[in-house]
Parts: sequence; C-alpha cells; structure tokens
Amino acid sequence: MDQKDTEMNEKGISSSTSGVVVQVREKKGPLRAAIPYMPFPVAVICLFLNTFVPGLGTFVSAFTVLCGAQTDLPNRHVCCVFWLNIAAAFIQILTAIVMVGWIMSIFWGMDMVIMASYRNQGIPQQL
Repeated sequence: MDQKDTEMNEKGISSSTSGVVVQVREKKGPLRAAIPYMPFPVAVICLFLNTFVPGLGTFVSAFTVLCGAQTDLPNRHVCCVFWLNIAAAFIQILTAIVMVGWIMSIFWGMDMVIMASYRNQGIPQQL
C-alpha cells in the first residue's frame, strides 16, 4: 500500500484515508425523537418563543405534528407524538423556575432549527 493512503492510529491498526465513509447514528429518547421536522421559518419562530417563554415554542410545535410534520417516531400514532410534545412543553414550563427548563427549552428550539435545516438541505431524516 502507498504511504499516502494508509495511516496508523494509536492502536497500530492501519486505516485508509481515501474513500472511507463513517456513518454515525444518534440514539434519541422518545421525547427528543418526537421533535417534528418543521419548515425553517416555523422552527425559528419556535426557537424565538422558547427563548423568551420556556415551553411555548415546544407547545406550538406539538400542533405541527397534527398538521402532518414528520418525526423520528414513525411507528407511533400522531396523537401519541402530539402528547409527547405537550409533555415536553410542560416539563420545560414547570422546571423553568430553577432555570433547567429554560435552558432545556432553548436547546429544544435549537434542535428544531437544526432539524429544519436538514429538511431544507434534503438530508434524509432517518438513516
């Protein structure tokens, strides 16, 4: 093998750097997997709402599931996914008193925007 095409890692195993594809799948819990893939402007609005009123953007995103937004829970009924999003919103609202819910709400909104950008770029939702 050519010296340029092969590198040694710290364990002594050679790996080729030309044409190697690594695929990573993230395991999501049921609440996080229930975040819907929304249009980008709606996701930004939900992020804005979650930033200033914890849980409000998550509450609004729950209704996008009823309007046909896809999630990473294809085997669950739409009503179940709707109630999972409502539960996440109430958790954010109730724990906002100790700042945990506010921070969770902001991260939830950021996930919505990231997932919406995947949707806009045509990246497959499930691998």
